Amino acid sequence: MDKIECIRIFAETAQLNSFTATANKLDMTQSAVSKKIAWLENDLAMTLFQRNSRKISLTHAGKDYLTYCVRFLEEMSAIESQLKRETESVEGELKISAPSAFSSMLLSELLQAFIEQHPGIRINLSVDDRIVNLNEHNIDVAIRASQLKDSGLKARFLFNNNVQYSASPNYLHKHGIPEHPQELNKHHCLTYSLMSPANEWRFTDKNRQFSSVKVNQIFTSDSPEMLLKMARQGLGVVALPDWMGKEFVENGELTQLLEDWSNDYLPMYAVYHASEYLPQRIRVFIDFLAEHLSSTSD
Repeated sequence: MDKIECIRIFAETAQLNSFTATANKLDMTQSAVSKKIAWLENDLAMTLFQRNSRKISLTHAGKDYLTYCVRFLEEMSAIESQLKRETESVEGELKISAPSAFSSMLLSELLQAFIEQHPGIRINLSVDDRIVNLNEHNIDVAIRASQLKDSGLKARFLFNNNVQYSASPNYLHKHGIPEHPQELNKHHCLTYSLMSPANEWRFTDKNRQFSSVKVNQIFTSDSPEMLLKMARQGLGVVALPDWMGKEFVENGELTQLLEDWSNDYLPMYAVYHASEYLPQRIRVFIDFLAEHLSSTSD
């Protein structure tokens, strides 16, 4: 038996003071109303109505219970209305998890633009380069550069990370310019520790022939920003998304290397809970990201 339905029928009956009137209003049989009330009384182990052949009236316990039921039904209605508004409107808190470099270099401006478009939104951004559990951390949307493994989640493709190899002119003056990926085992290479294995870089030549090269790893970090900083200081060769190094290649702080070889694309996804009733704020935000990031890998 649906207890909430029974509570609603009890409250309606108490207001109308009649099983028959309640049955007519709710389009039920009088017998069905009576059974619902009887089930509720049995569940509570108390009598809610005094019954005689002419009328019904609330018992003392019934009056106390009615006060509780009215408050409960009002609060439930208010909560349902609030949740419905949040589902249908672009407002409320949006909790996002995203990698550090992506957050500071690409996401920050997009978040500002999104908030300006939707002033009812509150952003809670968690910056983490590791894959976090969306359920454990109450994350609405996670930005990931990895394949989707959890079947309880969905993923929306955003863009491909094009990996760029570069080093400072000062480093290249001292150590020479690598002309082939195999030469990287003789160079100082700066690697990203969250990639496994960190010292193995993958290349594809002009003929789409794949090769994997073990590089000479002299410095590793879980911070892409730190790797970029060390490369700019002249420590060695770094492999980073082109959107991280582009500015420094253009201003001459870094020199792009191995342009005849490309790295496998590393796709970026917006990951979210698989739900038929996805809140509108999440749906609109994911659409916004996909639209504004689509040109990143061009």
